[in-house]
Amino acid sequence: LLWQKENTIDKAYSDESELHDDFINRSAKRAHFINTECWDDVTGYYYDVNIVTKSRTKSIHAGGIFPLALGIAQPDKAYRALYFMRSQLLRVGGIVTSCIHSGQQWDAPNGWAPLQWMAFQAAKNYDDSPFAIEIASRWCTLNEKVYSDTGKMLEKYNVENIDLLSGGGEYPVQDGFGWTNGVYLSLKEELDILGY
Repeated sequence: LLWQKENTIDKAYSDESELHDDFINRSAKRAHFINTECWDDVTGYYYDVNIVTKSRTKSIHAGGIFPLALGIAQPDKAYRALYFMRSQLLRVGGIVTSCIHSGQQWDAPNGWAPLQWMAFQAAKNYDDSPFAIEIASRWCTLNEKVYSDTGKMLEKYNVENIDLLSGGGEYPVQDGFGWTNGVYLSLKEELDILGY
């Protein structure tokens, strides 16, 4: 996300050479860092880096799809990361936030609309339309099922057991979230475009 902001600022300063060059350099350095330090060649996926210990975290989470969703990933890395995401994070209802079952809201079994959108974009950006369709259709089907059962769109969903509602965290599941509605509508539109 910082890389994306640096690119946005770079474009805003395109007429001011010094600032334009500064933000081009910043984003290039960040992209290089992401593709070297965050990338794990053994697993074929992107991980967070602890800047104090200079080591990659071991937890598998959906945040590793952002380099693909934003187009930072080099194609050979992207194809491996998509395979990894499919094998490790794809569940019956969409992409799970992490593989950790901690009881917290940003962990399994929960899935969140913004992460579904980023996963969809990741697959689409690297020409994996079948996987993009799979992510979108699983998520939309889950949203429709929960809406049919409860009459509500929710902030997060249980993507591992679609017969149970999501949970965990410091507050009850919220009803009618804007990002859920927006991602659902956008994914439905994308599925129509892709002919699904």
